Amino acid sequence: MLVQFVEYPQWIDPYVINGLPIRWYAVMYLVAFGIAYALFRYQCRNDRYLLLSSDESQTFFFYGILFLLIFARLFSVFFYSDGLFYLTHPWLIFWPFRDGRFVGLPGMSYHGGVVGALIGGLIFCHLYKQKLMRITDTVVAGIPLGYTFGRLGNFINAELYGRVTAVPWGMVFPTAPGFSTDEEWVRMVADKVGIEYVIGDIVNLPRHPSQLYEALFEGVVLFLILWFVIRPWKLKKRLPDGTVFSFYLIGYGFFRFMIEYCRQPDSDIGYVIALGEHSDNIALFQSFLNISKGQIFCLIMIAAGVLLLAFLLWRYRNGYREEAGKPAKNPKGKRS
Repeated sequence: MLVQFVEYPQWIDPYVINGLPIRWYAVMYLVAFGIAYALFRYQCRNDRYLLLSSDESQTFFFYGILFLLIFARLFSVFFYSDGLFYLTHPWLIFWPFRDGRFVGLPGMSYHGGVVGALIGGLIFCHLYKQKLMRITDTVVAGIPLGYTFGRLGNFINAELYGRVTAVPWGMVFPTAPGFSTDEEWVRMVADKVGIEYVIGDIVNLPRHPSQLYEALFEGVVLFLILWFVIRPWKLKKRLPDGTVFSFYLIGYGFFRFMIEYCRQPDSDIGYVIALGEHSDNIALFQSFLNISKGQIFCLIMIAAGVLLLAFLLWRYRNGYREEAGKPAKNPKGKRS
């Protein structure tokens, strides 16, 4: 029987050092933050419109990362978990121990992290008299490259895997739940990819390696677009502050929305909108009209990016210019 799937690499160990509760997942996120900071400082040193010292940059990142972690956890708790439980047990929201074991923070939401980072940036800009959109443009240009390593951390952790698939690069993750071959659809997939079974067996079927899809498109591809296309265009044409951030929201929202069709929704949530002809099995892709909660947040991101970009371009075309932090004269000789 021809085998048409990939086994998850057995040599991958989620722990950096056996016996210690330090995972590569956490290390990868530290690498992500480090890359984002290094690219931010590179831009600060080469942009005469953004005057931030090394100390101010570190303070900015401190505020951003602090509120990112807080809101990423809060969004996960109240949108993807049992919010009522945490409302009655609020001390457990940021408590990293369960049953005497260190488990870290078991759930973090990317979209909550975006909201938190913006709040942290807003507080910093208020305290240090900086322009939020100018700094945001600078930091988001490098964030996708760092984000790539975060998704690689998810892959090493063998988590956030995708839906069941029969494509040749579908991967069998050891942490994924199995399915009973009493189900006809399970037997069909197993036969197609070459997994042998006996009726009644529980088999682990190949899934989309959606972490790698996200690392590629939301990470590498989005970085290349922002860094080598949008950012130089803004620097040369002096497009308004907020342009790079707008394209970041649109680009990330679009890529994540599409990849969510390959990523299995949380089993306790399922679809928020189920308009497809079939929507009874979240383990399989059944229709583009079945929308998950993550996709709803992505649509909000895209809409926010489009509206922000439209507003910025409208204001720019109506005479508002910024030069070295000050509004320049408009065509009528008056200040905006």
